[in-house]
This record gives sequence, structure tokens and C-alpha cells, in this order.
Amino acid sequence: MVRMLIIGYSFGIRSERRLCEEVHLNLAYRWFCRLGLEDAVPDHSTFSKNRHGRFRESDAFRQVFESVVTRCMKEGLVGGEGFAVDASVIKADANRSRSTAREGAEDLRDPQHATRAVREYLAALDAQGEPVTVPASISPTDPGARWTAVDGLAFYAYSTNYLIDVRAGIIVDVEATPTLRTAEVKATRTMIERVEERFDLKPKRLIGDMAYGNAELLGWMVNDKGIAPHVPVWDKTQRDDGTLSSSDFEWDERANEYRSPQGQPLRSEWRIFKHPRTRITKANTIIYHASQAACSKCPMKSRCCPNTPRRKIARSVHESARDVARNIAKTDAYKQSRKDRKKVEVLFAHLKRILRLDRLRLRGPNGAHDEFLLAATAQNLRRMAKWLCPVELEPANMAS
Repeated sequence: MVRMLIIGYSFGIRSERRLCEEVHLNLAYRWFCRLGLEDAVPDHSTFSKNRHGRFRESDAFRQVFESVVTRCMKEGLVGGEGFAVDASVIKADANRSRSTAREGAEDLRDPQHATRAVREYLAALDAQGEPVTVPASISPTDPGARWTAVDGLAFYAYSTNYLIDVRAGIIVDVEATPTLRTAEVKATRTMIERVEERFDLKPKRLIGDMAYGNAELLGWMVNDKGIAPHVPVWDKTQRDDGTLSSSDFEWDERANEYRSPQGQPLRSEWRIFKHPRTRITKANTIIYHASQAACSKCPMKSRCCPNTPRRKIARSVHESARDVARNIAKTDAYKQSRKDRKKVEVLFAHLKRILRLDRLRLRGPNGAHDEFLLAATAQNLRRMAKWLCPVELEPANMAS
């Protein structure tokens, strides 16, 4: 049955009833599914029973996906030198006109809402064991989906996160998450660690867009994993009102202070305490500030801090990793990485236009997980076939 599902996702056959009809008539499909001419094709109703039973209990789809990645590695399609990461929004199977307000979230615990997707959502909330921010709009049919807007149109959706090897565009890991930037960034760490554990692969460089350029993730890549971040830095310190930005101040690592263009120091503390303090804020920054007396006499005060008594700079505890990313952005290798990142976008376009996975059929986080894994498996198989047997694969030719 897993082989039948792979055929369906490989050729954009979204209906399981139609998939059974195609396998019944197509000899190539029968051969791939190891069915003889007289063997009966499984009924479409058995897919749901197995999917929610033994397939999920054994994590069969993950095992199939990883076996395909292993085969790609043996064929030399995975280099392991550079990975690229990105996420794409996929519509959930939820009516955008039906929603429950945040105040009515507890109503989902009513037995009349006890669908599989609702049970998964409530189980995930209970498992976290800590207060969470409930979305303002919740779908009663799929509460795990997030209300999001793309190109002005809002709908419920999940995100599929791809981690690919840039040599041949093979997907080395995939993760389903709510459509939240924080969840997508967290998925990046999960995928990199899982690939290292399962395949003993750790990239020398990671390519991503600015969504992956936050300070915490950069610090993790540089300091914990030793991965070169080919990622634009998420930087809110640059000013566009004509006043001086943080980059106009010179950092002195040895003195642990900034120097203004006029040579005035900005320090995190101006006197020595008996018990040293970290000065780290809740935002994981350290505030450096100038002397108020020096600022009041500075001829550049109108361009530096016109609305405050003294100039302050919030320096991230991961600023050294951010500097590494900034320096990499000036290299020729970074320019090549910008081109390599398009390989992820091509896969997402192929996913939605050719494989027709622009809307999920299954509900709940587990349903999104299953669909994204099967689709990624199908894409890897098609990519491997194209590289090893360079013949154009067309669904019409394969079905004839």
C-alpha cells in the first residue's frame, strides 16, 4: 500500500479511489506495487485504516523516506558539503469561512468536536505542560492549522520545511510545522540534528533566507555546530531616519565597549560591582550606554540620540556569530549560495504545480506530516531517476 501511495504522490493522483483504478489498469504500476495480473488491488477504504493504524505506529512513511535518502547517498547524489533550508505554505483541509474565536477554544473539548484532528490538537496542548498563546482564529475542523495570509488572501495552512543537499537537490529531511516563523526556525535545528544522527551528515554551510538569520539560530550554527551561515542577518539596528546606526560605532572586544565616531566609550557598566553581573536582558542582549555628561556636550548629539539623554546600543549575546554571517555575505561563495538556494524554491514549485499538493487532503499535524513525507519521497525518487537515467519523465508517457 505504501508503494501505491508513492505512485499517487509521484504523479499527482490525489484521489485514493482513482489511484486504485489506475493501479488496476496500469501494468507499470502493478509491477512497481508487486502485484500480478490476477492479484486484487486493495480497496481505497483500507488506506485510511492502515494510515491511522500500523503506518503511524511504526512511522512507516519516515522509514521509507530515509531509505530513499540512503539510496541517493549511495548513488553519489548527496555531497554533504552544503545544505539549503526553506519553508512553503500549504493550505489545510479547513474551510476559511468557519472559525472559532480564541475565547471559544475550550469548547473544542466538548465531545461533539472529538474528531481525530481535534484530539491531536488537544493532546499537543496538554503535552506542552505550559501556557501557550492560543491563536485568535481557530478552525473547528483542524485546530492545528494556522490562520495565515499569502498574497492578501487569508486561509488555514501548515508549512512544509525542506532541508536539501545542494549537489543534486535531494531532500535530506522534511518537517511539518504550523505556519509560524518561530516553528520553522525550530524545525531547522530539528532537521539538522536528525540528519546528523541518522546519516552522519553535517554540512559545512547552511543556506537560507532572512527568516533564518535571527541571532539565536546563528549562534547555534556557528558556536555549537561549526556550520558557516550563508544567511542574511536579521538586523533591526539599522536606521533610515538620518541618525547614526549601531554599525557606525566601533566595537572593541578587549575593552568590552563601543566607541562613538567622536571617540566616546559606550559601556555596559561604568563602575565595578562587588558581585559581577551578566547584564543580559530577557531579549538576550546587553545594553551599552554612553555617559550622559559626554552626550550632552557631543556636537553629533542631534545625529546620534536627539530624543534621549544618552546613546544606548543593545548588543546580542550572539553578536560574534552575526558578525561571522556578515563577513560571509561579502564573499564570492555567498553569491553562489544565493543561486543554490533557488533549488529549494524549484522543489516547492514542483510540489504544488506538478504533484498538485497545493492543498492537504488529511487533517491534523499527523496528516500534514504524512503527506509532506510522501511527497518528499516521491520528489527524491523522481530526482534520482532523472540523474541516473536522464530521460524525461512525463506522467502521460508513464501511464501509457
